[in-house]
Amino acid sequence: MNEFLLPAVGVVVLYAFAALNVFREYERGVVFFLGRSWGAKGPGLVFLPPLLTKVQKVSLRVIALDIPPQDVITRDNISIKVNAVLYMRVADPVRAVIGVENYLYATSQLAQTTLRSVLGETEMDELLMNREKINEILKNIIDKRTEDWGVEVSAVEVKDVDLPPEMKRAMARQAEAERERRAKIINAEGELQASEKLAQAARIIGSEPAAIQLRYLQTVSEIASEKSSTTIFPIPIDLFKGLLDAVGRRAGDPTPALPARASGEPVPAPSTAGKARA
Repeated sequence: MNEFLLPAVGVVVLYAFAALNVFREYERGVVFFLGRSWGAKGPGLVFLPPLLTKVQKVSLRVIALDIPPQDVITRDNISIKVNAVLYMRVADPVRAVIGVENYLYATSQLAQTTLRSVLGETEMDELLMNREKINEILKNIIDKRTEDWGVEVSAVEVKDVDLPPEMKRAMARQAEAERERRAKIINAEGELQASEKLAQAARIIGSEPAAIQLRYLQTVSEIASEKSSTTIFPIPIDLFKGLLDAVGRRAGDPTPALPARASGEPVPAPSTAGKARA
């Protein structure tokens, strides 16, 4: 009797150990018992009788799925290559196993076709400027389609846009022209502001005569700081105004009268000697 009991106990113990399965915290096991689904098990230690059950492990961690470069023709007929990355996780392990044969492959193919269709309806400038908006559109479309597979898409990011060489040169010329336009506008605005300030200064100096003298002294002080330069001092005509007025008054006085003579003395006639000699 003991000859059969010990082997039987050993077989039972081995069967029990073989039925023990350990699932990590981020893993779930979709169990099929005689072909029928028993749902997801785990994490931790789970007893699953061998030979009668089949287990398929599914990871619940976020997966970064690389979308290979896709040839896309935009709405304005520009041929480009675009690649992206998709972040996804399994929300329902049972549907991820039963609803689709290979959820990773299916999600990758869906992302590629969605990327081509969405960018084909987008213009080139919109793709370059509104990338956040395009990422959100891609994420919503793919997430809605993969919901039946138990897959949740958290984000889709367009990584790189490969432009043709001639398009890069055209964009470089456009950017250079835009910078030149801005530089000319800024220069014109600076000239306008400077002219307004100069006109304002001229009005103030015109209303205050002493201001021009102060400005003159300030300019002389600035020139004096340069020792290696030759300085020419312009003298304002206002400094000679008093002298010029005195000279003008002197020139405008009548010829002074001859001194009076005593009564009865003849007045000498003017000499004509000079005229005769002439």
